[in-house]
Amino acid sequence: QVQLVESGGGLVQAGGTLRLSCVVSGNIFRFNAITWYRQTPGKQRDLVASITTDSSTNYADSVKGRFTISRDNARNTVYLQMNSLKPEDTARYFCAADHFAAGRYWGQGTQVTVSS
Repeated sequence: QVQLVESGGGLVQAGGTLRLSCVVSGNIFRFNAITWYRQTPGKQRDLVASITTDSSTNYADSVKGRFTISRDNARNTVYLQMNSLKPEDTARYFCAADHFAAGRYWGQGTQVTVSS
């Protein structure tokens, strides 16, 4: 059973920082990529950032230069460092792990609220 557990969300003022963590059960190298998504009520889930097994990264245009995704393989953990937060970054943030055969696994998410 694969479990992904996100943490690190909270309430922060605009311009502030947060670091989200996504802990993956078992060996993180089983997954081709780990991706952070975010979603606001009534809207689709949007990609924020992704990182592959060789640490190649990809970012949504809206977060480039402000967010950084990284991984600690020894801890089976992927991080999302979020700087210069804006009210429009308010959302529930989810991490997802992609397995080449088994498909995608999701965590339960962590809420990020940025006040103006």
